[in-house]
Amino acid sequence: MAKHRFSRRGFTRRNNLLGLTAALAAAAGTTTVALASSATGPAAANDNPGLSAAQADALTAARIDRRDLGSRDMSRIDLSLAAAQKAAVSNANKQRTDKLAAAATLTQRRALALAAAKAAAAKKAADSAKALAAAKADAVTKAAAIAQQAAIAKQAEVAKQAAIAAAAPKIVLPTTGYHLTARFNQAGGRWAHKHTGLDFAAPIGTPVLSVMAGQVIQADWAGAYGRQVKVRHADGTVTSYAHMSEFDVSVGDSVQAGTMVGRIGVTGNTTGPHVHFEVLPGGGAPIDPEPWLRDHGLNP
Repeated sequence: MAKHRFSRRGFTRRNNLLGLTAALAAAAGTTTVALASSATGPAAANDNPGLSAAQADALTAARIDRRDLGSRDMSRIDLSLAAAQKAAVSNANKQRTDKLAAAATLTQRRALALAAAKAAAAKKAADSAKALAAAKADAVTKAAAIAQQAAIAKQAEVAKQAAIAAAAPKIVLPTTGYHLTARFNQAGGRWAHKHTGLDFAAPIGTPVLSVMAGQVIQADWAGAYGRQVKVRHADGTVTSYAHMSEFDVSVGDSVQAGTMVGRIGVTGNTTGPHVHFEVLPGGGAPIDPEPWLRDHGLNP
């Protein structure tokens, strides 16, 4: 396309030169001018003997102008090509710079997204660890509270038992609503030997009570004594309760003063409902229960 434009422009300029030459020739009185396409200078005047010196110079100048004009056009074309190349290089550089900037922006965005994801994961892990630690601490606190409550309950129970023991009488009589029907060392036909205790007569079924705290060492049938219970106390003294209609304790039981060990009956060798009460120091031979009871603050 550029070549065609250049050819047309050269053709127009050639026609203009021919027109200028013809005008010069007409002014000089010459009707015909012969032009050589490449001759210039004095040689051109010799080639055209019909031209005067002035016409030859004019023709030569026109040819020089044409050549210079062609050179200037070529220079303009070269400059246009150089500018186009420079613009293309600049555009390519700009595109490359834009691509690099876009790549850098994308890389930065990815780095920011990755950092944000890592931060979120770290926060989630920290929150989970915090929640787990809080749950463990809560469990420890609850366990400690339960243990404390259990300890308080145990202390309260111990205190309650101690209060009961403190409030309980230290010694009581073996039954209530009674009257004495036989005393210690009393003789009579009902016994093979002298009487070995005190007989507390009361209606059948009246509770028989342990006189002091201790441990049951016997709860069994004992021949002439019928149903008999024996309790050993802290100082080693043993108390015995005989002729009962039933047992309310078993061997090994711990009892307090006033604990029911059975009920009055008529089992064994007896003529009426009563409890035969004996006191045996160290578990040996019986002694008179009356002074022993008085020594402990009771008067049967």
